[in-house]
Amino acid sequence: MDNDNEFSYSPKNDFKQVPNFPKGSGFGSKVVIPFVSGVLGACLVGGICFGVPSIRDSLLNTNNTTKNTVKEEANKSTSSKKEQDNSNYSAKLIDIGEFSETSVAVAEDVLPSVVGITVSYDVSGFGGTSTATASGSGVIISEDGYIITNNHVVSSSSSSFYYSISEAKEVKVHLYGDNDDKLYDAKIVGRDEETDLAVLKIDAKDLDAIKIGDSSNLRVGEFVMAVGNPLGLESSTSTGIVSATDRKVQDGSYTFTTIQIDAAINSGNSGGALVNSKGELIGINFLKASSTGVEGIGFAIPINSAMDTINDLIEVGYVKKPYIGIAGRNVTEELAKQYDSKVGVYVDSVEKDRTC
Repeated sequence: MDNDNEFSYSPKNDFKQVPNFPKGSGFGSKVVIPFVSGVLGACLVGGICFGVPSIRDSLLNTNNTTKNTVKEEANKSTSSKKEQDNSNYSAKLIDIGEFSETSVAVAEDVLPSVVGITVSYDVSGFGGTSTATASGSGVIISEDGYIITNNHVVSSSSSSFYYSISEAKEVKVHLYGDNDDKLYDAKIVGRDEETDLAVLKIDAKDLDAIKIGDSSNLRVGEFVMAVGNPLGLESSTSTGIVSATDRKVQDGSYTFTTIQIDAAINSGNSGGALVNSKGELIGINFLKASSTGVEGIGFAIPINSAMDTINDLIEVGYVKKPYIGIAGRNVTEELAKQYDSKVGVYVDSVEKDRTC
C-alpha cells in the first residue's frame, strides 16, 4: 500500500483522514525544540534563584506576607461581623451543657414533690353499675400531707341518657420513689370548679414540699419544666418556655387567666407542677389545646392567683366569695313614680346565718 495514501481503513471504522506531514517539514525543529528549551530555561532560573539564599528568602517572605495580609483582613471582617451581630443582645448566652445541668438539677429537686393520683368512680348504665378509674397528678405543698391538684381530676360527676358517673368514691395517692407501690388514702379537703383547683390531704409526715415561687414576674421566653404523670407514665418531665403570660382561655362556662407554655402537656399531667429554673412552683398544669394541626400549646394556672383559692380550701373547705345575703328587686323609674319611691333596689328579704 502506498505510504502516502491520505486515508486508512479498519473493519470497525469508516475511512478516516490521517494527517500527512510532509517529509522535511521541520515540525520538530520549529515547535518541539523551542518548547523544551523554554521549560529547561525556566527550571534553571528557578533553581538558581532558590539556590541563592537572599533571593529565596525574599520570595518566600513576600509570599508569606501576602498570605498574612489576607488572613488579617479576613479576621478583621469576621470580628467586625461578630461585634455587629452581638451588639443588640442583652441576655447572657450559656453553653448547652449548662442548660442540660439546669434541667437535671430542677428535675432532681422537683420530682419528689409531685405525686400520682388515682380516682375511682361508679359508672351506671343500661348494663348495670361498674367501677372506673382515672389518673392525674398532684403537688405536695406541706410536709404534713397537703396536696394541690385540679378539680377535674377528683370531680368527674356527670350524666347523660346512656350513663351516669358518680362523684369520686375513692382517691389514692402514690408518692415518688415508693418502689413498693404503696398507696395512701386521700381526703378531698375542698375543691372549686370555677378555678379548677382542689386540695387533698394524706396521713403522712416529713414529705418533700415544693418551693412556692412568684408567677407575677414571668417573662416570655423564660425556661419552664412541667412535671407529672402523663398517660400514666409516672414522674415524667418536659421542658419548654413561657409562650405568653395572662392568656385568657375559655373552658366550658369559665374563663381562666393562664400561663401559656410550649412544654408537652398530656392527659394525666393535670394537677402537676410547672416550675422555673430554680425549681419553684409557678403554676398548676391543667389544660392543652388539642386538635388537628395544633402542637405545643399548653396552659397552667398561675400560682399567685391559685394560692388564694388553696388557702381558702385548706382553712374552710370552700372558696370565700363576695355575697350580699339579700333577696331584692330592681326599682325602675316607672315603679318609683307608681309607688312614690326611689330608684334602686328593694330588699325583699335577708338571709340569716349566711357564711361568706
